[in-house]
Amino acid sequence: MINKVVANVTEAIKDISDGMTLLIGGFGLCGIPENCIAALVKKRVSGLTCISNNAGVDGFGIGMLLENRQVKKMIASYVGENAEFERQLLSGELEVELIPQGTLATRCMAAGYGMPAIFTPAGVGTEVADGKEIRNFSGKDYLMEYAFDADFAIVKAWKGDTTGNLIFRSTARNFNPLMAMAGKITIAEVEHLVPVGTLDPDQIHTPGIYVHRIFQGDKYEKRIEQRTTR
Repeated sequence: MINKVVANVTEAIKDISDGMTLLIGGFGLCGIPENCIAALVKKRVSGLTCISNNAGVDGFGIGMLLENRQVKKMIASYVGENAEFERQLLSGELEVELIPQGTLATRCMAAGYGMPAIFTPAGVGTEVADGKEIRNFSGKDYLMEYAFDADFAIVKAWKGDTTGNLIFRSTARNFNPLMAMAGKITIAEVEHLVPVGTLDPDQIHTPGIYVHRIFQGDKYEKRIEQRTTR
């Protein structure tokens, strides 16, 4: 079996360079690859295209990359928690592609399955459809959307073993497994790195065949976007 463990986050992201396209896992701030994002900030790679469910918040997650002007284009389905994102969008400093959340997920899935494109009714008749091919199937219009073409996928799992098998917890499963399938190279940071054979095969969400590098993460903050209490 192939051992895919790398020593640390610096080794994991060593060949991510300027101008690359990254799939960044997580749902809101849940299950985001905190260690990898922080390392990219420190490395100061620039001109990135980031594909994510969200744009982080001010001072955390992808928000840190935005504050450092490391992101050239943001492709996301939800961006409502980040004032710096809004400022860069309105000033024309940042290219933005907002897409329906289901389309985001399915374009990831298509990339993982080796499909070049999908057809979806989401966005037909709206600005989302501008400049895109529309085909009619059984009397209904569908947009053609291309599968994502990302250099790297960066995900965060609860547990992983040395061959890259991953288990996600709860909401973190929303986009991480799909993105893990979709990158040319997939990097996984995990809370618990265990020996091969430790994980119950019936509980594995992402088979190790999709993962190229894995490392033990640390110091997870696991922030909450909107904390509500009674």
